[in-house]
Amino acid sequence: MISFRRLLVKLAGTNGKRWIWIGLAAVPAIRIYYVREMIAALIIFSVLFVAVATVVLIVFLLDRASEYAVTWAEVGVARLIHRSKAASHGDTAFGKVAH
Repeated sequence: MISFRRLLVKLAGTNGKRWIWIGLAAVPAIRIYYVREMIAALIIFSVLFVAVATVVLIVFLLDRASEYAVTWAEVGVARLIHRSKAASHGDTAFGKVAH
């Protein structure tokens, strides 16, 4: 069994330069890791933004299409009501009905 103090002396004497190189290599590795995390977050938020924008565009287009459909249906219903009123009064589109 080796004491902690003897272990530190052994490591400091033989592998000091090795630990310095490991420490120096860790600094860029930490930076690269941070950059990779930020790129991953950017990709995730970009995908979510595109998904939300697509849903908003679909809702907008459905709203516009329904507006045109309601306008078209309103004209057709008004024409139908006008014809039904004319028929109830004895008129047709070509003139009065002979009795």
